[in-house]
Amino acid sequence: MPVGFAVGTWFHLGQSQSRFLRYLAGLLVPQPVTNTMANRSAAMSLVVRAVLLLMLRAEVTGVARSMGNGHRVDGLLLAGSRHRSCRMKIFFHIGRYFLLVRDTFGRPERLSLYWSRTLEEMDLLGVKSLGIVALLSAFMGAVITIQTKTNIDSPLIQAWVVGFATRQSTILEFSPTIISLILAGKVGSNIAAEIGSMRVKEQIDALDIMGINSAGYLILPKIVATMLINPFLIMISMFLSIFGGWLAGVQTGIVDSTDFIYGIQSGFKPYHVVYALTKTVIFAFIITTVSAYHGFYTQGGTREVGISSTRAVVFSNVVILFANLVLTQLLLI
Repeated sequence: MPVGFAVGTWFHLGQSQSRFLRYLAGLLVPQPVTNTMANRSAAMSLVVRAVLLLMLRAEVTGVARSMGNGHRVDGLLLAGSRHRSCRMKIFFHIGRYFLLVRDTFGRPERLSLYWSRTLEEMDLLGVKSLGIVALLSAFMGAVITIQTKTNIDSPLIQAWVVGFATRQSTILEFSPTIISLILAGKVGSNIAAEIGSMRVKEQIDALDIMGINSAGYLILPKIVATMLINPFLIMISMFLSIFGGWLAGVQTGIVDSTDFIYGIQSGFKPYHVVYALTKTVIFAFIITTVSAYHGFYTQGGTREVGISSTRAVVFSNVVILFANLVLTQLLLI
């Protein structure tokens, strides 16, 4: 296209432009003494070549610029498509999660088998988590008591406020939420790794081939077990946290035992315990189902099982924090 355009332009030049090009050729090309027609034609051909090269260079530059703009446009389109695909992935995982939950609560084949597996899961997921729950609760209660007392320097604030603050912090937030986050790391990773290992070893496929509801057989006992045992763990956590706070306050001498116990009893509302246990049951359901989802759809090998376990813990914590905000708005305010 540029060559044809240049040739057509050359043949349609006016008389003055032709003279100018001839003069330019005379300057660029050394003229011999005998200025023959052949020399003139050679000079004119050189000028044509120069014009064609300049036009070709301009055309290439324009194409390059347009390609650069095209790359920028393609980059914007690619970024937009990635953003849309990211949103679609979120909706895809949410939809598949609810479909898995629906399949999990399908009709079980043998209730006696499910009950025995539920007892096993209560021991594995609940009773064996009692040690870390007790340790964290006792020390966190002691830390809450000491920090509360050291940050209250005003003589207008009475000493029993330390016990009151320890009780409120423990019942409303520490035991139901923080302990649930800890259990998401311990129990959630265990669930995701167990189910993910069964997936990569094709054991879940074998259950499906035998006509067994694999989702219900593997996940439902874990859900029932955690929703039954976690409230007991949280109640034990509440007691140990308040006891640890009392012990730390009395042993360090920062608060009197009578004042601390009076603060524990002052303004107590049983509904706060109901609120904490309600959150605990919902958090137990979130921990089990989210972790089971990531393990159930694991693809690959042992490396992917580890990745699924990590994702299970992260997403469980995120969903727990979001649910904690929603439940606080609905139940407490």
